[in-house]
Amino acid sequence: MSDLSDQSRGIIFVIAALAILFLWSHFFPQPVPPPQKPTQPTQAAAPSQSGAEKTETPPGATAAAAKRGSISVIRATAEKAIVVESPLYRVELSNRGGVVRSWKLKKYLDDQKPPKPLDLVNPDSSQQLGWPFSLTLPDAQAESLANTEFYQVSVAAGGGGSPADQAQLEAPVSISFHFSDGHLDVTKRLDFNQDYQTTVEVSVSLDGKPLPAGIAWRGGFGDRAVYKASQLLTVFYKQNGKLTLLQYKNLGVKDNQSQPALVTGPLEFAGIEDQFFAAAFIPDGMAELSLWDSTQNHNIVVDGKPETEPVAEMAAGDARGEPLRMRLYVGPKDLALLSRVQPNLEQLVNFGWTGVIAKPLLFVLQWVHRYVPNYGWAIIALTLIINFALFPLKMKSWRSMQKMQKVGPEIRSIQDRYKKYSMSDPRKRKMNEEIMAIYQREGINPMGSCLPMVFQMPIWWALWRVLNGAIELRHAPWLGWIHDLSAKDPYYILPILMAITMYLMTKMTPQTTVDPAQQKMMNLMPLMFAAFFFTLSSGLNLYMFTSNLVGVGQQYYLNRTQPLPAKGKFKKKTE
Repeated sequence: MSDLSDQSRGIIFVIAALAILFLWSHFFPQPVPPPQKPTQPTQAAAPSQSGAEKTETPPGATAAAAKRGSISVIRATAEKAIVVESPLYRVELSNRGGVVRSWKLKKYLDDQKPPKPLDLVNPDSSQQLGWPFSLTLPDAQAESLANTEFYQVSVAAGGGGSPADQAQLEAPVSISFHFSDGHLDVTKRLDFNQDYQTTVEVSVSLDGKPLPAGIAWRGGFGDRAVYKASQLLTVFYKQNGKLTLLQYKNLGVKDNQSQPALVTGPLEFAGIEDQFFAAAFIPDGMAELSLWDSTQNHNIVVDGKPETEPVAEMAAGDARGEPLRMRLYVGPKDLALLSRVQPNLEQLVNFGWTGVIAKPLLFVLQWVHRYVPNYGWAIIALTLIINFALFPLKMKSWRSMQKMQKVGPEIRSIQDRYKKYSMSDPRKRKMNEEIMAIYQREGINPMGSCLPMVFQMPIWWALWRVLNGAIELRHAPWLGWIHDLSAKDPYYILPILMAITMYLMTKMTPQTTVDPAQQKMMNLMPLMFAAFFFTLSSGLNLYMFTSNLVGVGQQYYLNRTQPLPAKGKFKKKTE
């Protein structure tokens, strides 16, 4: 063996070792262990709400959750759209953030061709700035998580479909969104009714501690065809019986409008509105409803150039961290509908100081529309009613103007004699005494021609408010080229006719002033009015044109039946 090389010894050693292992395993086999029962999972998965979503429990999450008070990880695995419909609306929700992607009102159309149900959500700006029903939280990281994660969705019984078929639901229905990553826990519940009101409940906690939260309406609101750059978009709130309106330029912190400003509660309600529609958040059992408001910049392209436009945003919630429960009215600013909401939302139809007169006028217009089923002809009928009701006042004003015109040359002669004296000169007082003596001689009240017009002014202003702001006139046609009485005349025919009839009435009406400069200004007044009325609604122009046309007829009647007396002769006095 000593003659073997080291290589040969290695080969013999390996062969001997293999032989020993083979013989040992053959004569001494290893016993087979009995089969084991499968181990139970540490936590059962929650039942899946649909094929696209389930509860997700990462490795190690159970032990961590036990240390934090058993907060489970709850999230869906994919985005899902849920649609809720009623006879009045169609709302599309997304479980990504539990937000609203579309809120269409079936009874109101937009200005597209062909027209479609009006969507109160602007998808372009919402894509950049956030969607309605997103959350406002004091922690930016938690807010971002709450508004971007996939929520688990569940539908209460009677929702019009089984839990596995939630894509299309009929109101009334209750939908719940739930998300938790083991730290942040968010629950949203939306109860949709068949009217324009929805109940919203929100609960947010971080590591078991409640967080203050607000439900936001982001990305703008309403019909974008009626305004530019959110100029008619307003955030509102009512506190201590007073309704406050905030235009987009007054939202947010003064030096940084993108930073939300807080209006602490208690508030009776708060929300966002445009000319014809509103979203109002109303506390339901909450004593401390607060408001957050801000303005964000939406990037747009105009004529191929990038620009930005301001977009108003708001959120309503409880700054103390209590769970939220609110009612939300999303719908038209219709007085009849707003009056049924509690608390009453009629103030959202802003008639200003003319409300005492404007509301009855609107009710009269609605009453006339029952018998004249066209709002254009109803406006004409209302105009005739008002003009003939005020005709006695016009008669008094006419008689006063006749008398003023008769003595006009005599008064002008007196004024010419004293024009060389300054207003502080005592002799100027004598001029006034001579003029008053003429008024007494002729039985003239200097204010007689003005008082009837002053009395009519509130009615004119009230009609102005009604015809510019009543949702009944939105998309209401008259005839021919007028397809929307709430919009301006596309061909400016009514403003031009209004100016012509106003000029005719001015020329037919006695001039109370003897100053040539003032007379010239009165003659130019119709042109000034026409330029202003070019931008106003067709309904208001139709009223003014009809009123002027009736006025021309009435003035013609007065001129024929009570003509101006012949001018009296008088002697000029000299000093």
